Amino acid sequence: MYKINITQRTFHFQHPAGTSRGIYTERRSWMLEMTDDEMPGRRGIGECAPLPSLSCDDRPDYGKTLRAVCDRFEQEGVIDYPMMRPYPSMLFGLETALLNFQNGSDILFDNAFSRGEKGMTINGLVWMGSYEEMNRRIEEKLKQGFHCIKLKIGAIDFDQELEMVKNIRKRFSRSEVELRVDANGGFNFDDALYKLELLSQYAIHSIEQPIKPFQWAYMAELCRESPLPIALDEELIGINIPDMKAHVLNVIKPAYIVLKPSLHGGMQGVREWVDIARSQGIGSWITSALESNVGLNAIAQLAADIYGTDNIMPQGLGTGQLFTDNIPIGLEVKGEKLWRV
Repeated sequence: MYKINITQRTFHFQHPAGTSRGIYTERRSWMLEMTDDEMPGRRGIGECAPLPSLSCDDRPDYGKTLRAVCDRFEQEGVIDYPMMRPYPSMLFGLETALLNFQNGSDILFDNAFSRGEKGMTINGLVWMGSYEEMNRRIEEKLKQGFHCIKLKIGAIDFDQELEMVKNIRKRFSRSEVELRVDANGGFNFDDALYKLELLSQYAIHSIEQPIKPFQWAYMAELCRESPLPIALDEELIGINIPDMKAHVLNVIKPAYIVLKPSLHGGMQGVREWVDIARSQGIGSWITSALESNVGLNAIAQLAADIYGTDNIMPQGLGTGQLFTDNIPIGLEVKGEKLWRV
């Protein structure tokens, strides 16, 4: 009979992580440890890590609700997916712990990445900061060997952000360095198209969430008119029913969707989003949501299971080095690839 112990843990960023929604200096997670008296010595670990003021299941009584969710799992022995749809970060932690327990190792899915045979290409993430800080971080990522750079924009002067993009393009063609930008909803609709047109001069791969979510008519208009491919991220949070997922993608018609299991329905919810997007000709990739290595390990293996490891689009999985006190798990970034070691 399954038993789940819950421990709350706070991780601390090596450097403040800036987005247009604010600056993160620490990250709180709830760690699940799954055991079974009939299988002594075996355990499964999962991480539940809601993002404050963003996750649809971020709530004042998160710990109490998580305990109730785990109590129900202990009684039934299976994950009640219909009941769990409103709680994606809890679902992801539970899915991870169960797979870890059932497999008896931290190999959750049997693929070349999980076995350590192949690395997975990831983007080099540049957090918001001052103009000088961001330029320095860009240089660090390029020196490390990244050929896909993702810039968080929308917090400092847009002209300075545009200058950073321009400087990269002066040195590297689009075939040498792929550029992605993420506005985290930081643009106003009134001037968003103008900004997208300016960015499009520099062969940008895509922009994530240019305006705040839940403005479907505005976002659909931007997707129609933008010369720059648009990817949805925050727009998808809280949309947990498959028919609704298909409806929002059909209405907005983005070029891509960016998926985080902790925000977008756990592992099963991400698979649903990918399948629905594919049926509508929409691309996708997976990113972490600032989880510790426990969550990152699961997300990376899930990405490899969904997309394979050959010719895979760069994924957003370079967050394992963010914390001063991360949990040691066999993950290592070598050049532009994430490896299990």
